[in-house]
Amino acid sequence: MTFLFEGMSEGDGVEPQAPKILTVSELNATIRRLLEGRIGAVWVEGEVSTLRRPQSGHYYFTLKDDKAQLRAVMFRGDATRLGFDLEHGMQVIVFGEVSVYEASGEYQIVIRKLEPKGLGALQAAFEQLKAKLAKEGLFAPERKRPLPAIPRSIGIVTSPTGAAIRDILKVILRRHSGVRIVLAPVKVQGVGAAEEIAGALDLFSAYGGVDLVIVGRGGGSLEDLWAFNEEVVARAIARCAIPVMSAVGHEIDVTIADFVADRRAATPSQAGELAVPDLADLERGLEAWARRLDHLWERRLADAQNRLAILDGRLQRQSPIARLQRFQQHVDQLDFRLQAAQRGRMERARQRVEMVSGRLHALNPLSVLDRGYSLTSLGATGEVVTDVRQLSRGDMLHTRLAKGGFKAMVESIDEEEIGL
Repeated sequence: MTFLFEGMSEGDGVEPQAPKILTVSELNATIRRLLEGRIGAVWVEGEVSTLRRPQSGHYYFTLKDDKAQLRAVMFRGDATRLGFDLEHGMQVIVFGEVSVYEASGEYQIVIRKLEPKGLGALQAAFEQLKAKLAKEGLFAPERKRPLPAIPRSIGIVTSPTGAAIRDILKVILRRHSGVRIVLAPVKVQGVGAAEEIAGALDLFSAYGGVDLVIVGRGGGSLEDLWAFNEEVVARAIARCAIPVMSAVGHEIDVTIADFVADRRAATPSQAGELAVPDLADLERGLEAWARRLDHLWERRLADAQNRLAILDGRLQRQSPIARLQRFQQHVDQLDFRLQAAQRGRMERARQRVEMVSGRLHALNPLSVLDRGYSLTSLGATGEVVTDVRQLSRGDMLHTRLAKGGFKAMVESIDEEEIGL
């Protein structure tokens, strides 16, 4: 589809210009630029209608009043910063840019900020007071006081008819039925509620009689909880001479009282759990400590007995009889060592004699006779015959064997065997 823009000048004799033809996409883009440039970012008030939130996390809805309506979109990045769930029918104030969704040609507002109508002023007051008290140091961790481990008496500042007092009492009496409870009944919302709460805190602080003060109420809207965001309550908590625990609303609710208090409980029921220990747990803990002490004493007794045995052994070793026995044992050891040394020396001497004897025997020329050899000498001169050329026929020879010997006469000489 296209649109035709005719640009013709009449009556001036000029040739008509060719029309400029735009596509739908070009026209929608042009309109978007005009809207964004001319209108830009605006604040708009209206009611949320036809709300949709697909898996993408974006919000799509219609913003309307009694005469008109406007398409709206809030992308996931801005939607995640809302801090609450957007609901159908909610009256809101939004801030964003007017633009055109070019695919359908519908103009819309792209929302950057959104807040429920009527809460903007309260939220601003909350942030201003929070910044002021934080600057004064009322939220500083170092001024927080520890809660008593086992309080004997607890003061509670809340409505006598609300759910909070029932939840707190139910938990405290179940865990520690012997604790004393003092209730200071006050209004917890509406005109004058903050002043009553502050007065009750000052009363407990002035007259004492309790070890811990719990101040709070059940859940509600921001307006319902507003008394606990008042400066008069915050300063009463800060100046209270007794440790204060806040227990306001549900877990997601956070008030100025929570920041100033020495301890915050997410709910009134949790305040009861934090305020007193469970007696059954205490009994089990005491039994465990008793077992540990018994074990410790048994171990220390065993250690003392072992040390006593060691000292007794040392004493026995230092007695004259023990020293004499050690000297006797030392003499015996020296005697054993001397005898062993003598046996060693004799054995080494024997081995050396045997070695020398072996060597002398090996060097004795007659020792070869034991291996089957013989020694022949001339009978006339006693000269040992080593060469046949020493012999002549008729010579008398004397041959010595390993055992005995004999005499012989040379009858012939065989010179051929030696190559003569």
